[in-house]
Amino acid sequence: MEILWVLMALVMLGFVLGPILMRRRAGIQQVAPGDPDAADPANYGFLRQEELDIRMPGPDEDLLEVLDLVQRSQDYRAASQLLAGTEVDGELRWQRVQAFAGAASLELQRRPGGVAESPGGQWLRVWRAENPKDAGGAAVHAEFLVQQAWRTSTPGTDEFRIIMEEAREACGEAALLSPGDPIPYIIELSVGRGLAYPQAEFEKLWLKILDRAPAHMGAHLAALHYWCEKWHGSREMAYAFAEAAAGRAPQGSLLAAMPLFAVFEHLPEVNLVRGFYQSEVVTKAVHGALYAVHAARSDDPMLAHVRHLLVFFLVRGERWAEAMNQLVHVDGHVGALPWTLTPDPAADYAVYRALAVAGYEANGGSPATLPH
Repeated sequence: MEILWVLMALVMLGFVLGPILMRRRAGIQQVAPGDPDAADPANYGFLRQEELDIRMPGPDEDLLEVLDLVQRSQDYRAASQLLAGTEVDGELRWQRVQAFAGAASLELQRRPGGVAESPGGQWLRVWRAENPKDAGGAAVHAEFLVQQAWRTSTPGTDEFRIIMEEAREACGEAALLSPGDPIPYIIELSVGRGLAYPQAEFEKLWLKILDRAPAHMGAHLAALHYWCEKWHGSREMAYAFAEAAAGRAPQGSLLAAMPLFAVFEHLPEVNLVRGFYQSEVVTKAVHGALYAVHAARSDDPMLAHVRHLLVFFLVRGERWAEAMNQLVHVDGHVGALPWTLTPDPAADYAVYRALAVAGYEANGGSPATLPH
């Protein structure tokens, strides 16, 4: 009987690792690094793993310069000026609010403070104290509290609830300071998920966002979590939400990629179907995302998010050339799904990139045949 259980465990392990390890029928075989037959991502101009930036999904040089200045000087004023000059209802401002909040949260985690030193993220506290009417600072503070709740406590505990209630109040304050701004309400979507808002209350919150920014991709992704099976909805509700968003997407909007994010949120933990990533539901969602990418503006701040998720699905589906076409656009920055869900985003991304390169070359591709 024990032998039977061992054999069953080995079979299950094979099913789990199968989609990740390259299949010999595709002509891909593992070789040692440095082997003449080894596929080298550097041949395509890709950065080394240790050079990959895990902070953002794509480049934002203005943000990086300001983040560096704020963290070196602990002076918030550059951050305030950057947000004040960023379009209120756009995707870029939402990403920058998240970045500033995340930086303060990580600083505090690394340097909680004590008798001999001030806590990390002190610049955010000073920002709120010295300029309490600054809408940008209020939004960053609200998002900071949300990230602190998820990072430092467990949903359902008193500690988590207390931080989330504080975040909810901060969202209200931020909304009063900037009435037409969707960001305070987008931040509250995460609060609603954490505090288990009733569906009617969550939908009321969602309508406030639609009134201000109906095609906001970041808002749709934040709302999707609530409707997922693992939170307060179901697979069917999440798919319906994503497909409705894609159906009403204006020309050039990345909302057409929403079904792919819904599929990702409901991937089986153990995949026993060899052709799952070539299945109709996955293929349809991938094609929708590819269409969205081709139709979107090249400077759309959410474009890198969609490309990163496409890399994941295209590699799993053994669509090597298409995966490579996405990699040439995003390589260098890996602060996006699915990589950020792992302890080492750069390492996880590098594995998929190496698989894409190996599969591409095993099917006749080379740096010379890859369009840039």
